[in-house]
Amino acid sequence: MSIKRSILLVAAGVLAVSASLGTQAQTDREKAIAERIKPVGELCIEGKSNCAAPAPAVAAGPRTGEQVYGAACVACHSVGVAGAPKFGVAAEWAPRIAQGEDTLVTHSINGIRGMPPRGTCGTCSDEEIRNAVRHMVAAAQ
Repeated sequence: MSIKRSILLVAAGVLAVSASLGTQAQTDREKAIAERIKPVGELCIEGKSNCAAPAPAVAAGPRTGEQVYGAACVACHSVGVAGAPKFGVAAEWAPRIAQGEDTLVTHSINGIRGMPPRGTCGTCSDEEIRNAVRHMVAAAQ
């Protein structure tokens, strides 16, 4: 075998190895890029096979008055927004309490003066609204 041929074979081998390494490096870079730009979620269209079954709803029962107050009512009733009686201030609640629980609950559900229907709890059931009214009345007595 001639020296030229040996050099040519060695050069071809080096070229093949470096090309292989370059291809592997390119593949790794492409994988890294694909990982960085992959979607963060999927769109599920009803009736399509890519949709996972929805998680069954767990009925936890109605929220307590304290929970509803803390999640919704506190925003206005803690500071008296738009004339709302402040939580725990008996003098502000006394005239309302005198109207009776059913009237307070009806006003809470339907809204009154500056208070919108259901206050700020559009997802509250009537029972949860009643629980919140009872919680606020109890704190004012």
